[in-house]
Amino acid sequence: MIKYCKGCGARLQDNNVLLEGYTNDLTNDLCRRCFRLKNYGEYQIVAKTNDEYLEIIKNVGKTKSLVLYVVDLLSIPEHLESIKEYLSNNKVILVLNKKDMLPLSVTDEKIIEYINRTQEDVFVDKIVISANKNYNLDRLMNLIKKHRVYKDVYVVGSTNAGKSTLMNKIIENYSVDTSSITISSMPSTTLDEIRIPFKDFVLIDTPGIVDSYNIVNYITESNIKKISSHSTIKPRTYQIKKGQALVFEDFLRIDYVEGERNSFTVFVSNDITIKRINGKRHNDLKDLSRKELNLKYHEDVVINGLGFVKTILEGKVYVYVNKDVSVFTRKSMV
Repeated sequence: MIKYCKGCGARLQDNNVLLEGYTNDLTNDLCRRCFRLKNYGEYQIVAKTNDEYLEIIKNVGKTKSLVLYVVDLLSIPEHLESIKEYLSNNKVILVLNKKDMLPLSVTDEKIIEYINRTQEDVFVDKIVISANKNYNLDRLMNLIKKHRVYKDVYVVGSTNAGKSTLMNKIIENYSVDTSSITISSMPSTTLDEIRIPFKDFVLIDTPGIVDSYNIVNYITESNIKKISSHSTIKPRTYQIKKGQALVFEDFLRIDYVEGERNSFTVFVSNDITIKRINGKRHNDLKDLSRKELNLKYHEDVVINGLGFVKTILEGKVYVYVNKDVSVFTRKSMV
């Protein structure tokens, strides 16, 4: 009998310890990878290309079923509408997750207004939630009932957007199924589709799309855990003069190279250490790739996968980070 891991969705097998789905006993409900991740916090990398993940998303696009597109509020893509390239036949609800990470002053209305103002509107509905805190989950379930076309409802999104946490919370609150999906701050935790039956529909978790421009792909495991903290962010504001720089642990540096004295308010995990330095005297992290950004009034500098820095005045910054991490500016979200 074919059996699938209840943690990551991989087909269970006992032939090759190096391949996904390995278990030494096919009566187990979890593969060895998920068992060790859940019980010991050990993460094992599984080689799986983004093309494989995208093929799954393309297949979802052929179904015309309702899709929940889960997005991390701290890592809103520059072009949200690009998901419709794969889901042009589907109704898509934009689910903006991790509201608990933002200060209370950042209201749902402000977030939705920002999305409406800056992004192409290709979604049948939008909702702000916190899967971790059960915030707005009743409303989300009502939206599923309102927009559902067929029995299957798919959940898609980039790795670390909180899809599996959302699925677990929905199982916990609305299903008789007592199984749970493997949750981890590490990339590529869910490896294949996981189907959860409910009374009126089936919720299907899909593997996270691997965003090769996300900083989590290029930092240490310990720093990934810091970035993925569940504590509400306490914004840190620095008055920065030309020639000064901010250094984030050992993976990011932002130099203020042109402009009047400016205010930089940082929205990243509280666990990330930040220090202000004299940019001309210290060469910390200057061996990383340099990206040049021209700031307009009231813009954010967004570092994909980490968070953003809100600025007030015009100016110019150099951002030193891994060459493959995407960095861009946008109109201030908060």
